[in-house]
Amino acid sequence: MRTAAAKVSLLSPFPKGWYFVATRQALLKARLIRKTWMGEDVVAWCDEEGRVCVAESVCPHLGSDLGPAAGGRVRDGRLVCPFHGYEYDATGQCVATPFAPPPKTAKLQVFETTEILGLIFAWWGLGGREPQWSLRAEPPDQAGWSSLVIRTLRFPGHPQETSENSVDFAHLRYVHGYHDVNVAQEVSVDGPRLESRFDFKTKRSIAGVATFTFDFSVTTHVLGLGYSFVEIREHSIGMDLRLWVLATPVDGTLIDLSLVSQVREIRKPARKIAGLGFLPVRWRAPLMNRLMVALQRRDVLQDVVIWSRKRYRPRPRLCGSDGKIMPFRHYCAQFYPDPCDPDGADTTPS
Repeated sequence: MRTAAAKVSLLSPFPKGWYFVATRQALLKARLIRKTWMGEDVVAWCDEEGRVCVAESVCPHLGSDLGPAAGGRVRDGRLVCPFHGYEYDATGQCVATPFAPPPKTAKLQVFETTEILGLIFAWWGLGGREPQWSLRAEPPDQAGWSSLVIRTLRFPGHPQETSENSVDFAHLRYVHGYHDVNVAQEVSVDGPRLESRFDFKTKRSIAGVATFTFDFSVTTHVLGLGYSFVEIREHSIGMDLRLWVLATPVDGTLIDLSLVSQVREIRKPARKIAGLGFLPVRWRAPLMNRLMVALQRRDVLQDVVIWSRKRYRPRPRLCGSDGKIMPFRHYCAQFYPDPCDPDGADTTPS
């Protein structure tokens, strides 16, 4: 029997890019989060000014684990080591010890962070390089939009394999049963940014009572292999949705796939679905958001069955309906170490 590690693709497990860590809400609730992220044990916390730090979970003093299970805690916005009480600020610098002045050389390895609507991302650079691109200059406008709903699945896989769905239109028909799948615009690439646009229709049963046909137009913005932002228009209702698909390697075998969604306020639905027209306006978008999350999760679970068992084929035997699989893989090559570099350092131009 093949092990889980053997099922994972032959691709390098940690391509450079921005990868999801946690929500600000989760950080504020837990105060200190420890997790395995990009093969590293990291901790994340907020200081009293709201600045987020994502850092290695190893004290540079004598190597204690800094996570809460080992006794690490946040006090006055500083991370406190459970072993000797060294205190670290949000830059990773040791700023106090109980018994002596803090050593200037005691500093955590920290990862640069950015935030979109309370979603915290950290940069993973090959060879320790600084961020090569930003996710976006401004967060999406929130006027009239529902709050975010987040669901995370963990399974053996790779972020390139999950992101490849953004150009694999044939699988939409075969795996998910979509119909009238049409490419609205050819896939475009600009450095680390890839965009695809397509339309499709699908039939879905709601609460086992009635079956509805949904008519979607989709624009997918891929910025590296850990971040996809999807803008969706459902025409039959007149509904706008946003979906973030965030694939984060855990340990080189498993990935966390987080689906984050929201729906715009629906004032005059073109079609009444699940009693939509009879609900107060303020309830409509949250209701449809949860309904869409359930439908998305169904589709993703169908993909997970395949993703968690497939093997990466560097030279796939493609047919005419496979579209832009190879251009997508050419786009992905920029996120890996140069194979000619013996040290594995990142030599890809930004």
